[in-house]
Amino acid sequence: MRTTKAARLLAAGAAVTALTLLSACDGGGGQHAAPVTKAPVRPEARRQPRVDVLPGMPPVEDPADLYAADRPGRLSPVVRDFPSRVYVPNTNSDTVSVIDPRSYRVVDTIRVGRQPQHVVPSWDLKTLWVNNDLGNSLTPIDPRTGKAGAPVDVHDPYNLYFTPDGKYAVVMASMDRRLVFRDAHTMKVVKSVPVSCYGVNHADFSPDGRYFIVSCEFSGELLKVDTARMKVVAQEKLPFHGAMPQDVKIAPDGKLFYIADMMANGLWILDGDRFTRPRFLATGKGAHGLYVSRDSREMYVSNRGEGTISVFDFASDRLTRKWELPGGGSPDMGGVSADGKVLWLSGRYNSEVYAIDTRTGTELARIKVGSGPHGLAVYPQPGRYSLGHTGIFR
Repeated sequence: MRTTKAARLLAAGAAVTALTLLSACDGGGGQHAAPVTKAPVRPEARRQPRVDVLPGMPPVEDPADLYAADRPGRLSPVVRDFPSRVYVPNTNSDTVSVIDPRSYRVVDTIRVGRQPQHVVPSWDLKTLWVNNDLGNSLTPIDPRTGKAGAPVDVHDPYNLYFTPDGKYAVVMASMDRRLVFRDAHTMKVVKSVPVSCYGVNHADFSPDGRYFIVSCEFSGELLKVDTARMKVVAQEKLPFHGAMPQDVKIAPDGKLFYIADMMANGLWILDGDRFTRPRFLATGKGAHGLYVSRDSREMYVSNRGEGTISVFDFASDRLTRKWELPGGGSPDMGGVSADGKVLWLSGRYNSEVYAIDTRTGTELARIKVGSGPHGLAVYPQPGRYSLGHTGIFR
């Protein structure tokens, strides 16, 4: 949630092969080929029918596990030589703090545009885009060098996603009340889609990439959007007065979507295909960010309002643990380290970042950064391509 804006309204094995795909954007807005590494296919995946994906989208390697390409060590050749860093956008400071995850120290501070909200890996994995929301721009960072490039004019970029075929960037223009499809290479507008809800915010895509689910935080609604048609095809109000949906994440088997709700204090669990009334699971006060473990067995839920992280088990469909940050905190958005051992979360109201051991829930470090840290990106991470946000990799 964007505090300042609320006031204004409110993704056996055989050999590894490489696919060459059209890239999304790079720091200079050019076009490059991006090798995409196939993940080993689990035996049960061979028994499942092939997924009929959105034309141009990489094939689903394992229909039983959409995150199969995200295993530890499976870095794409594109990112294999990038230094490991944590990029933290400080919304109130107009900066990005760069943390070395080995030393737990800030090693650089990058000046960006006004009110940076999220740091988003591009579809081709080559660029990190800083969403300067009130600055109406995207600042590209080259993750190989850590250097920022010239900002690109983009209006109201609260959050940013990429269609699974790599053709379009989708800007969550929250205050403009629009989903803006832009050319992923040039960021030129292709289609601007008005929405009737308030606060388009976060999203995730179906297994076949043919639709995506969007949360509308200020009106407590969900949208279903047809990717190819660039059209809202369904809309529903969440059954909770004052609902404020946040992060969206699909289950490994692709059957359900999970939507964090910071006012309902838990997760809405939605059948995306049917788009019927979702069921609810309480997790903790201020449920906000959702992050899948490297083995696809668990999902970490940051409860910003109480300084905890809930651990959800996909197979048993229940919460198994809750970790408390010592002395409290405001865990918000983040990501899992490439080896899966550390969960990194911004402390939105405490000007800090938390590093948490994913085996024990122990706080490994608490690092001071700028004011209002929000959608931090852990980079690089395993995966063939990025769907955006702070790193949704398939």
